[in-house]
Amino acid sequence: MDIKEIQSLIKFVAKSGASEVKLETDDIKITIRTGSLVSGNEPTYVHTMPMTQPSMPAMSPAQADQPVAASATTAAEDKKSEDDKYITIKSPIIGTFYRKPSPDKPSFVEVGDTISAGDVLCVIEAMKLFNDIESEISGTIVKVLVDDSSPVEFDQPLFLVDPS
Repeated sequence: MDIKEIQSLIKFVAKSGASEVKLETDDIKITIRTGSLVSGNEPTYVHTMPMTQPSMPAMSPAQADQPVAASATTAAEDKKSEDDKYITIKSPIIGTFYRKPSPDKPSFVEVGDTISAGDVLCVIEAMKLFNDIESEISGTIVKVLVDDSSPVEFDQPLFLVDPS
């Protein structure tokens, strides 16, 4: 990404009215924040940082001849293929995730619960409004991916559901 592309991105963000935009690629990380200044709505912060690859430790000649173990990669691939059979329910909005309707009530759903389309799974508070998040599918809750009272982003995975 060159400087002209970054400048056009800054102008686009300033015109869009967004307060913050983060962009991360393989080789660059950019955060653009806008806010009300005396002169108007202009970018107030731009940070670029080249992403570096982790360096590999030096190997002795004996180690170089041995095949490299890929157990971490294999474990990640196994987990990914295992999760592929599940449907991920994602956050439709930015806000604070709550598993319960109020602190003294039980959670909407627990791991192992069977849900139907239209069942309330959680509440997300956004701008002092509590939004019920309903399931669009039927199935069984396999995993809750977010802690109670945690901030969530748009499209962040919240639950894994086994549709079978």
